Amino acid sequence: MPHRALILDDEADILELIDLTFSRMDIQCTLAETLAEAYDFLDKNEYDLCITDMRLPDGSGMELLHRLQKSYPELPVAVITAFGSADLAVESLKAGAFDFISKPLDLVRLRKLATNTLKLKNERLETTSTDRLLLGDSHAIKHVKKMIRKLSRSEAPVHISGESGTGKELVARSIHQLGPRAEGPFIPVNCGAIPGELMESEFFGHKKGSFTGATQNKQGLFHAAQGGTLFLDEVAELPPPMQVKLLRAIQERAIRRVGEHDEQPMDVRILSATNKDLAALVKKQEFRDDLYYRLNVINLPIPPLRERHGDIPLLTHHFIGRLKNSHGTDIEVTEPAIQKLEEYHYPGNIRELENILEGATAICEDYTIQAHDLNLTSPPLQTTDRPAKADDRPERSVQITARGEQALSDYLEQIERSEITSVLEQTQWNRGRAARILKITQRQLRYRMTKLGIQG
Repeated sequence: MPHRALILDDEADILELIDLTFSRMDIQCTLAETLAEAYDFLDKNEYDLCITDMRLPDGSGMELLHRLQKSYPELPVAVITAFGSADLAVESLKAGAFDFISKPLDLVRLRKLATNTLKLKNERLETTSTDRLLLGDSHAIKHVKKMIRKLSRSEAPVHISGESGTGKELVARSIHQLGPRAEGPFIPVNCGAIPGELMESEFFGHKKGSFTGATQNKQGLFHAAQGGTLFLDEVAELPPPMQVKLLRAIQERAIRRVGEHDEQPMDVRILSATNKDLAALVKKQEFRDDLYYRLNVINLPIPPLRERHGDIPLLTHHFIGRLKNSHGTDIEVTEPAIQKLEEYHYPGNIRELENILEGATAICEDYTIQAHDLNLTSPPLQTTDRPAKADDRPERSVQITARGEQALSDYLEQIERSEITSVLEQTQWNRGRAARILKITQRQLRYRMTKLGIQG
């Protein structure tokens, strides 16, 4: 049975062009020139796809988009915008459009848009799909899972915000794996880890001989993500010159390799993340406002672990399961230890919980983690809705009892572990920058991290 598409445009040649293109893809088109005609068709028929122009004789495509979001939320809608109408395209994506295409219509892009859209009708987006990557049953994480399923049905750029260690990359992977690009590549890139002088080449690739050291042609990250998703982690670290080039690539959906004159079209969805306040950086003129609005079409905040009440036991048993596999032996966590973990505030979030359990596994007796093996002292979690301030967060400390349960060497190692972890979190786990702050070599830092059981 062929798919059915509702096409709305007041230009007869546009309708004919789309009808002819889709007929070769076994898509049966219903053509409408006004909103009134489109509403009448929607009342009488079911469609797999809707494409609408933004300017219509009796209204706008935005009106249709809002109505479809309310009455037919499962119907994917793409909008046709005039050339250069970037603001209107962004507005339509925020309103729920699956994607947009500009006039004059690019037939290759039109066919790709239809293919990606119709994949949504052929795939069942089960709740359990997000559970495989994103663990938790708290109200806060359930809301995130709901948003992931919704955002996976769109091509809109999504900016994932949240503290370090909250799992922003896992959220990006979930959006990718639940969407029509799941069969394509997911390419994560840490923007803060690429040297500024190599950034353009890394993102866009280069031609042999285009600069000293370019001994062969190179495909960049955009090429690697073709047909899939490019995840820009720590996007706030992009230097201003690269921000300009990235903005153009997003707007034009095309890139130019270093040393070449011609642009190449790119079919890539952009997801980004940072633990910094991008809006504040824009106000300080440290991040381009036009790039910010392009990346932040939809913002998805990820809650810190201290706000995910009830998720600690589930996450604890998940990490313990991993440790069982790596150690090849059973590891148990006592109820008092679970209770202690639930009382802690987690400035390092999920990453810190995992590190705590790895450290406890290394020092516990008989592979049974007791409360004192966790080396935690902290007041109970905040139970009000008031956002926690930086100085509300308790510090981890070690107590030396009269019985000498912890030797001086262990106490000093705990201080060292806390200091190194703090600097790593401060630098978003960039080992080179952390080593410079600590005034040691990267080799020394790697040795200390291994010795102290710091994972990152």
